[in-house]
Amino acid sequence: VQLQAFGGGLVQAGGFLRLSCAASGPTFSSRGMGWFRQAPGKEREFVASINWYGSTYYADSVKGRFTMSRDNAKSTVYLQMNSLKPEDTAVYYCAADNYYSGSYSSQYSYWGQGTQVTVSS
Repeated sequence: VQLQAFGGGLVQAGGFLRLSCAASGPTFSSRGMGWFRQAPGKEREFVASINWYGSTYYADSVKGRFTMSRDNAKSTVYLQMNSLKPEDTAVYYCAADNYYSGSYSSQYSYWGQGTQVTVSS
């Protein structure tokens, strides 16, 4: 399984971005998918996840601003990020697992390379 995340960039506070993560390999529709982020000097943290039937789970810090979705026909998950804040600045990673779809990064088997999101104040 290979994951490729893209869509990051530089945006002003209050703006929006949409991240995408394209997955290769079979059985994408049955996998749990997650988004994590890591800011400089900080540990990687959970952002959002989605299970195989589309239920989502969000970190409190992004709830109400970010929306995760999946398109099984395109083997792609998305993270729509609205009302961005400077504290959202980080490298965003997508992750996948055959069974898990929660908030613990150690439980995910596959990781993408990350995409940088920078929010200016």
